[in-house]
Amino acid sequence: MNTKSITYILGWILKIEAAFMSLPILTALIYGEEQGWTFVLVMALCLLCGALLTGRKPKNPSFYAREAFVATALGWIAMSVFGCIPFVLTGEIPRFIDALFETVSGFTTTGASIMPDVEIMSHCSMIWRCFTHWIGGMGVLVFLLAVLPMVGGTNMHLMKAESPGPSVGKLVPKVRFTAQILYRLYVVLTAAEFVFLLLGKMDPYEALCTAFGTAGTGGFGVKNSSIGGYSPYIQWVVTVFMILFGVNFNVYFLLLMCKFRDAFHCEEMRWYLTIIAAATLLIFANAYDAALTVENNLRIAAFQVASIITTTGYSTADFQLWPEFSKTILVMLMFVGACAGSTGGGLKVSRFVIAAKSLGAYLISFLHPRAVHKVKFEGKSVEEDTLRAVQLYFVTVIFIVAASVLLVSLDNFDLVTTFTAVTATFNNIGPGLNGVGPTSNFAAFSDLSKCVMIFDMLAGRLEIFPLLMLLYPPLWRESISESRRRKRRRASALGLDA
Repeated sequence: MNTKSITYILGWILKIEAAFMSLPILTALIYGEEQGWTFVLVMALCLLCGALLTGRKPKNPSFYAREAFVATALGWIAMSVFGCIPFVLTGEIPRFIDALFETVSGFTTTGASIMPDVEIMSHCSMIWRCFTHWIGGMGVLVFLLAVLPMVGGTNMHLMKAESPGPSVGKLVPKVRFTAQILYRLYVVLTAAEFVFLLLGKMDPYEALCTAFGTAGTGGFGVKNSSIGGYSPYIQWVVTVFMILFGVNFNVYFLLLMCKFRDAFHCEEMRWYLTIIAAATLLIFANAYDAALTVENNLRIAAFQVASIITTTGYSTADFQLWPEFSKTILVMLMFVGACAGSTGGGLKVSRFVIAAKSLGAYLISFLHPRAVHKVKFEGKSVEEDTLRAVQLYFVTVIFIVAASVLLVSLDNFDLVTTFTAVTATFNNIGPGLNGVGPTSNFAAFSDLSKCVMIFDMLAGRLEIFPLLMLLYPPLWRESISESRRRKRRRASALGLDA
């Protein structure tokens, strides 16, 4: 395993994180907050560690899938550990495990919080908390590929390791240009939402935090009431942009290239919008409140459906009070998630569509056993490797969720609270039901449960396998063996004894 390339990438991740901390420092200067000094100290620490790790560029920068998985997993862990230090130093989240939970929740765009009162946070800490959503939404490694020529022709492995969805492809021949296009689209959509929020007379600081949370489909709000206290116009704006950020960014690239037919014939997007429309209408009918107007009921239903399926986690109503049918729909949407190649979490619409078509083909094979039944998605035949990967992903999800529920149940909360807490963190959603509903938080869980859910948040955001690869013993045994063989070869070349 090419450990030098991995450490080199980790160094650049820390440097980029240091650069991102300029925003909370600037915010502290604007509002005259002394907490800004903690971000200066952590920025210096990130720069120092980054400089040590990137001091010597590796002679052989090329690496493959296993190195990409390890670099991605370690990069997200390192980013979260350094990112939580300011919360501890300011005393706003004094316990390290709580600060790490909050930061991992931010970077993974989960939005689950241990904060009982977010409005007491300083402006600089709050904007860093929300900014972590924006950083994690598209991914720091995608940003790294966009700004730095990294590892020759093998950097596609990095993008595949970090990008959500069953498959990732290039928009243009070079991966670096693909990453640049993705981030330009990301910035433009974020800026567009920011402007629309300002037009709704939202405070610029709150508009920026809300735009960060929506773009990353994260859901950290600046108010204890989330988005519920804002005007209907702002709620509709956030609803629309949550849905837009849940769309595969390839669709926006096709629109940019004026390939309108290809863009609007995206099968996954059609299913995604159909699910949103159907779920909204069902909840609108089932949870209809006669004391509210039709528009109000429709807005609340549409907002919550968009928030849950895109795994954003904002709320405008306490859906814990809704009928069981509506709450069940929301739990199902937690697993479905948004489109592959979006900033949303969940298992992705494309996986469910492929799985459903695979089931159909399997049933047809009983009627016509000698016929060849191809599963098609987006107008193309799905390869057997992809079908097997989708099936394996679902099985792995079941194992991880089951193990996590078992461990978290040691806290002795009710089953709905335990199950939806794990579901909400693994699928990067934020709120669950009962004890972790939209008006509650995760502070009451034990440190063990918080560690389990930290793992779940990282596993869900990184599509499981990079994190599992990091914990896979044969990988490290093989790496140690390779290191010993290289030492023996060098010793032999120098005429020394092995």
